[in-house]
Amino acid sequence: MKTKTLKKDKVNIITLGCSKNMVDSEVLSGQLLANDIDVVHESGRKDHNIVVVNTCGFIDKAKEESINTILDQVELKQRGRLDKVYVTGCLSERYRGDLEAEIPGVDAWFGTMELPLILKQFDADYKAELIGERLLSTPTHYAYLKIAEGCNRTCSFCAIPLMRGKHVSRPIEHLVAEAEKLVNSGVKEIMLIAQELTYYGLDLYKERRLPELMRALAGIKGLEWIRLHYAYPHKFPMEILDVMKEFPNICNYIDMPLQHAADNMLKAMKRQITRAEMEDLVTAIREKVPGICLRTTLITGFPGETLEDVEEMKAFLVKMRFDRVGVFTYSHEEGTSAYDMADDIPAEEKERRAQDIMEVQQEISLEKNQEKIGQVLRVIVDKKESGRYLARTEFDSVEVDNEVIINTTKRLKPGEFVTVKITKAFDYDLEGELI
Repeated sequence: MKTKTLKKDKVNIITLGCSKNMVDSEVLSGQLLANDIDVVHESGRKDHNIVVVNTCGFIDKAKEESINTILDQVELKQRGRLDKVYVTGCLSERYRGDLEAEIPGVDAWFGTMELPLILKQFDADYKAELIGERLLSTPTHYAYLKIAEGCNRTCSFCAIPLMRGKHVSRPIEHLVAEAEKLVNSGVKEIMLIAQELTYYGLDLYKERRLPELMRALAGIKGLEWIRLHYAYPHKFPMEILDVMKEFPNICNYIDMPLQHAADNMLKAMKRQITRAEMEDLVTAIREKVPGICLRTTLITGFPGETLEDVEEMKAFLVKMRFDRVGVFTYSHEEGTSAYDMADDIPAEEKERRAQDIMEVQQEISLEKNQEKIGQVLRVIVDKKESGRYLARTEFDSVEVDNEVIINTTKRLKPGEFVTVKITKAFDYDLEGELI
């Protein structure tokens, strides 16, 4: 590949958005390395001459961040600091035509499924035999495993099918092979991700196969924790819980976005479930796996949402007492069925409602954390920060959930499992002493 520099090309990949995007960047990195091209993730050293921006196009804030990042890199190119700027990912998939016209300084634009075309820019070949070969952008002790691409759901607020297409499951044998490579490289915890985990296998095997996949992964020697993210509540396969109980290295943790609690909102969102059915499902899950950690996400400000709907969501949280909750404000996305509805709630009001709901959850989280004082828990050490170690229990995923603060003079390593006794509780964190 010809550029203005005589030095060997070095590529810096900047990843925006979700963990699924991160995996795509890691796969691209692995392919570049296999083609003898130097590559780094979000390097601050500024010794690279090419940048690939992997964008997010999910909601307004993410789109704005992506565009600003692209503009920053184009400016560096105009100042002679970069030779090439390439853009890939969801924003590029969704708005390529408009972006090409508005930001001509980008050398090439690619969609979400065009990895071979990106590699051609480097005179590189896509190597199909490199299943699981990734350059991790996470710490070496944990990694995400994307088990499927796309989504067949028709939630009225969601633009993901527009950017990622229909659900496509990856074969179990490929996923096991990738997980084994990750474990052999030092990974202790694997987080299963997809747009929708519980749909896994329906396209490929004509039946849901997530339980079978979990069993296969649980048998990998050295894999300490397996964690489930993004389970859809409608027709939830309860067999998942049987496997969770069977294998100690499958975390008692499920991330299940519910999005709302008012039936009229659930219907408008096309969620295929009612509040009563969600309550029954949560109760059944907790009965089957006592002590399980349930994480959910909710949306405020959907078209037509009333203050009564918000109060119903708060009452739902008080009643169900989820362990972890995230709240997003509604983003009016063209191409979705909700786009035909009036986006009738001001942004400030959406934010106010989100904060109102999080205040309810904050109190619940503190109470649940206080219940853990005196308990002895196994945790994984993530990092050392400001002279103290930050760790997580099996009930906490990376970045989005609680951390356990450990004050000790003993030297601990990232990825090490230790036992702590919880001594203090905060709204969203715990503090403990080594046993």
